[in-house]
Amino acid sequence: MTIRETAIAKLQQLPEPLLQEINDFIDFILHEHQPSTVNPQPETNLSGEWAEWFEVVDGLEVSPTEPISEYQQRLLTKYRQQGLNL
Repeated sequence: MTIRETAIAKLQQLPEPLLQEINDFIDFILHEHQPSTVNPQPETNLSGEWAEWFEVVDGLEVSPTEPISEYQQRLLTKYRQQGLNL
């Protein structure tokens, strides 16, 4: 008897609720062992891309917004008292 025949014989003895668990497990195994359909891209040096990103971000202008509520005003005041420039 082959391993396939043995497994099928055991499956035929299981009650229906357990068969669902086995079916889910088989789906999991099949999914885990599928060949990857995504073509891996060759390793690229990302340092240039990061440097470009930092240049763009460093060039962004940040305009301070005025607090729109008393809570925000008090929070900003508290932070400024602690030495934070906001």
